[in-house]
Amino acid sequence: MLVESPPEQRADTAPAHPNRRALLRVLGLLLSAVILVLVALASIAIGAKDLSLQQVWHGLFEDSGTYGDAVVADRLSRTVLGALAGAALGLAGAVLQALTRNPLADPGLLGINAGASAAVVTAITFFGVTSLSGYVWFAFCGAAAVGALVWFLGGSRGATPVRLVLAGTAITAALFGYLQAIMILDEAALGRMRFWTVGSLSSANGSVIRQVLPFLLIGFVLALLLARPLNAMAMGDDTAKALGAHLNRTRGLAMLAATLLCGAATAACGPIAFVGLMVPHVVRSFTGPDLRWILPYAAVLSPVLLLGADVIGRVLARPAEVQVGIVTAIIGGPVFIYLVRRRRTAQL
Repeated sequence: MLVESPPEQRADTAPAHPNRRALLRVLGLLLSAVILVLVALASIAIGAKDLSLQQVWHGLFEDSGTYGDAVVADRLSRTVLGALAGAALGLAGAVLQALTRNPLADPGLLGINAGASAAVVTAITFFGVTSLSGYVWFAFCGAAAVGALVWFLGGSRGATPVRLVLAGTAITAALFGYLQAIMILDEAALGRMRFWTVGSLSSANGSVIRQVLPFLLIGFVLALLLARPLNAMAMGDDTAKALGAHLNRTRGLAMLAATLLCGAATAACGPIAFVGLMVPHVVRSFTGPDLRWILPYAAVLSPVLLLGADVIGRVLARPAEVQVGIVTAIIGGPVFIYLVRRRRTAQL
């Protein structure tokens, strides 16, 4: 004969693991935000030029036009752009990994970075554009055009993850050939593109930030709103349909969000590798597959990586600097190889 436990006893003995996990995730997100603030402060205080803390404080709150104040103002713009671009690349990487169901996907997989680079080369070679503020619009339009072309070639309303990846890979290969041909034939374009394609925050200014900010904000909101439908799609198309998800609409909006985020970030900073690939992958290892947690964590921790790499690049080569795109590649390569090998070991 079975004896049922009293209701109060069952409630007392029920596991509280889900609530504890949610609390730990919230605390982890708050800790990540604190780390981001500290790294941002380090980005303002530390650089290729030595400034005392007093000079940094004076430049932030008592600007009087001195050399130190100008340096702090430049670092502040650089920090703001780095935070925005890092968050954009992290969110775009997480969205693309969910869209393609490929944990190794990154903003370059669908040809968006290649589209921006090809547009900048075209602007330099055929239109004589020489300023970063001029590059921004060409780069963004190139990224948007390639994003739309990938969506069309991938089947538009019938697009699937495999078709999108194949279309993006084909377009990237074609645009890479175009880039190489132009830069070989035009030495001026090669000289100007060489700096931009490495990826750098050194040319950050208020004008560039104002130009890309609306696109970044729209992309941020759109990416975060897609967390639930992308979660449903991760379980397969049939299950997603049963849960009420609109597959074509979700894929189209995910492509739009990734294009806005990657296009704006690449336009402002040049193509920066590994941020959109590595950070979502690392975040997924302790948040699990739920995009409602992956996206906020990626938006906070990606700027930590980008700004931290920028500070390292400024300190290593004083009084010059190493571009942030080089530093992220040097840091990201070995770390990512380690993560992949550890994951394989865990599966054996």
